[in-house]
Amino acid sequence: MRLLFVIPHYYAPGSGRHASQHVDPLPRVQALTACLSALHTHFSAPQGSIHIAGRRLVPANEHFAHHIAVHLVTDGQHHLLERLSLPPALYTHTPVESEPRFLGFACQRLLAEHLGEFDYYAYLEDDLILHDPLFFHKLRWFSLQMGDACLLQPNRYESAPAAPYRKVYVDGDLRPEVIAPFQDVSRAPEVRALLLGSELRFVRPLNPHSGCYFLNAAQMRRWASRPDFGRPSGDFIGPLESAATLGVMRHFKIYKPAPENAAFLEIQHYGTNFLRLLGREINLPETS
Repeated sequence: MRLLFVIPHYYAPGSGRHASQHVDPLPRVQALTACLSALHTHFSAPQGSIHIAGRRLVPANEHFAHHIAVHLVTDGQHHLLERLSLPPALYTHTPVESEPRFLGFACQRLLAEHLGEFDYYAYLEDDLILHDPLFFHKLRWFSLQMGDACLLQPNRYESAPAAPYRKVYVDGDLRPEVIAPFQDVSRAPEVRALLLGSELRFVRPLNPHSGCYFLNAAQMRRWASRPDFGRPSGDFIGPLESAATLGVMRHFKIYKPAPENAAFLEIQHYGTNFLRLLGREINLPETS
């Protein structure tokens, strides 16, 4: 498959609540490095396997390797690309004229400029890390089962091996009235399908946000034809959340893997910002 990844990236130290405004740039460098490294590790070719007896490298994962292109979209000034230790050939720096908080909408327009060139069109925030080499095969399977009007979003998680909960999914239910103007989750609230001998359940979530989306070519064409495509908005929580979620929520039936099989499609959020809330702002389950 041919995969296009477009990633908004911004950093300007200050006093804002977002990580892109924290005083210490190192976590942002580490997050972006992890994001880019994972894309090339799991989805790029060539890949190989060491043939020990023959002392040679032989091809591996030929059925799962893809051609990928990665664009880092910035405002041209406020970024940390010069601090990355990765080879510049792993990405294309694409500066645009945009307010920083609306960079995600510039990313949408950039995706549309490449219509017809790729099999999947991906947007993800610069602190998200994909670890699943079968990620796009799962998306294709879901679309074949449910149709292109349905869009499967990954569950976003944080992890910390030493924490009481090793992995925590961070995008739990919002109040129903928050998404009611954009999605009617009572319509086809869940679907089920058999895969590898197990029944999987997928639900219309009360929080469709994942900080990312992954559209096949037909879905990308459908969305790009809508009059509100690429138009800056903060109608869903704020501009950053709207860039990742508002458009796809308006034009597709969003599903996520249900809690009992949440790991079927997931993406890691760098750091432990949400995990640190456990036991403080987030109550832990009572133990007997």
